[in-house]
Amino acid sequence: MNEVEWIISSGLIEYPDALKAMDERVDSIQKGNAKELVWLLEHPPLYSAGTSAKPEDLLTPNRFPVFKTGRGGQYTYHGPGQRVAYIMLDLNRRRRDIRAFVSSLETWIINTLAKFNIRGERRSDRIGIWIRRTDLNNPEREDKIGAIGIRIKRWITLHGISINVSPDLEHFGGIIPCGIGGYGVTSFEDIGQPLEFYDLDVELRTEFDRLFGEHGEMALK
Repeated sequence: MNEVEWIISSGLIEYPDALKAMDERVDSIQKGNAKELVWLLEHPPLYSAGTSAKPEDLLTPNRFPVFKTGRGGQYTYHGPGQRVAYIMLDLNRRRRDIRAFVSSLETWIINTLAKFNIRGERRSDRIGIWIRRTDLNNPEREDKIGAIGIRIKRWITLHGISINVSPDLEHFGGIIPCGIGGYGVTSFEDIGQPLEFYDLDVELRTEFDRLFGEHGEMALK
């Protein structure tokens, strides 16, 4: 039961189906009947509302389906061209430290981006992973390329991260992403580095193993 299982889904997974599958898997992990899981997938276009979502941050409520969810955070967008990674790990057997877990997720994204010569950065005043943009009209411009939103149920994690590969960035315009105004959203495609999901998935797994594997900072006890 120590090995983390990986599932990569093809096609677009409906959001309610994903929520149901995560809840069922967490229950099985808690009972000792299933391995921990990393699930890579894409969703059809949708907005999801975290526990801190503010109604005024949903700018076009009738554009895409809107789902309330138990994860932390505010509004986010999911859609084709975005790699979503749902992580179901048992922190009872790792570290009961939510901050350390979130920090590890940030490091996971940053290290993966670095494999493609993209410098992702944390910000103390806003969630997610950001990259600096070269913009003569706005030299301090930063855009978000990776998002994080988690839920903890009996110290087992749900939800996880998303990385923008080639989504329609205009779709983010229906919300104020994560309640943070004044910043943009970007993707591999947007910065001129088109990428296949397969190549991203390979590096995601490599870096995950380094952080959550036998000798990583969130290793099993």
